Amino acid sequence: MKIIIDDSTKISEIQSEFSKHFPFLKLEFFQFDPTEKKTFSKTNLVSNPETTLNKIRHLHVPGYISLNGHQLVCTFEKYLKENFGINAQVFRKSGPNWLQTTSTDSWTLSEQNAKGLEMDTVVENPSSENFEEYQEHR
Repeated sequence: MKIIIDDSTKISEIQSEFSKHFPFLKLEFFQFDPTEKKTFSKTNLVSNPETTLNKIRHLHVPGYISLNGHQLVCTFEKYLKENFGINAQVFRKSGPNWLQTTSTDSWTLSEQNAKGLEMDTVVENPSSENFEEYQEHR
């Protein structure tokens, strides 16, 4: 699957296509600020999904992103930055939370998605009939 990238592309369009392929991952975008030391801080997070790429990137080159599950997360993020001037980070579902994948950027997008599925699976609580009742005595 290819996603067209140009200045009029909305963040929501990219996020939607990304989520179709990797439902347990999400892609977050960060405002480019050459004076900011921490590019991926909450202050730089683009919270409005209707924001167009022309407002957040520093390279205004058109092209496309090819989504491939065999691609490493670090390679995917680096491709966005180097080819389009887009600062983006992949996050993985972990129960009700989303974790930034920085410590597992060497995993493929498919591996990250599979781990997200595993972490999102609800484990049923065993019935209390299977356990002896415990009472603390003093």
